[in-house]
Amino acid sequence: MPRTLYEALGVPKNASQDEIKKAYRKLARQYHPDRNPGDASAETRFKEVQGAYDVLKDPDKRKQYDTFGAGNGRPGAGAGPQTFNLGDFDL
Repeated sequence: MPRTLYEALGVPKNASQDEIKKAYRKLARQYHPDRNPGDASAETRFKEVQGAYDVLKDPDKRKQYDTFGAGNGRPGAGAGPQTFNLGDFDL
């Protein structure tokens, strides 16, 4: 499993939007479930690629990812404010 969203797409952190889109399209075609019927590893890889592109294609999401990283240390898990209930803590 790739460590970062950039690794999932095989691009450097300073990649342009065009480079990200090109890498996504190539990998999406390669791992698409229609091209790999019944291949669970290809389906998993396709989902990783799709999740990485969903974040990196959006300049605001990309900036947030670059600043805060991914939640739970996993690519594709959203970074950002976490919600919690004060009742969960023994005060």
